[in-house]
Amino acid sequence: MELWIDNRQTIHPVDEALMEEVERAVKMSLQMERDSLDYEVSVSFVTKEEIHGLNREYRGVDRSTDVLSFPLDEDDEVFGEMDILLGDIVISMETAMEQAEEFGHGLTREVVYLTVHSMFHLMGYDHEAEDERKEMREREKAVLKELGVFK
Repeated sequence: MELWIDNRQTIHPVDEALMEEVERAVKMSLQMERDSLDYEVSVSFVTKEEIHGLNREYRGVDRSTDVLSFPLDEDDEVFGEMDILLGDIVISMETAMEQAEEFGHGLTREVVYLTVHSMFHLMGYDHEAEDERKEMREREKAVLKELGVFK
């Protein structure tokens, strides 16, 4: 597995401990859903302003959000020893901090949840319809439980 972390904000430091938790979340999502780590994922930490612009540009939604997922529609093949490019995750660190405070838990827990949620979007899940939302949420909860986020 290749994981690329890009910190493009200065609101909150992205330290080694947070990067390790993000890596655990990505790995566990892949192991439980795909039974493979032969993937490449990028995670970017950005400001509310940047995610607002991305949301407007790529989704046509003119507001900020907590996380965006950009899946790559590559064939499920491995070319030689290269990992399959799964996609990009973009997390608004400001919004993650606000949500952590609102829900009464730590920032790391919120970032881990957003990472797992986004991983399932990268792996083809959505939550537009109620049955899809329920299935995606059940899979997220299983990963979060395995990570020790949910008991």
